[in-house]
Amino acid sequence: MVSTVERDGQTWYECEECGLLLEDEAEAKTHERNCDAEDPSYLQ
Repeated sequence: MVSTVERDGQTWYECEECGLLLEDEAEAKTHERNCDAEDPSYLQ
């Protein structure tokens, strides 16, 4: 499930599996469906 986070006056959508923040809710939901909850690839 994607949760909503308010930061610096802006709404972000957080993947509850890995903690990635995205600006677009649809993108966040797509990411979460495909998230393996392992080390995110963006930390390489």
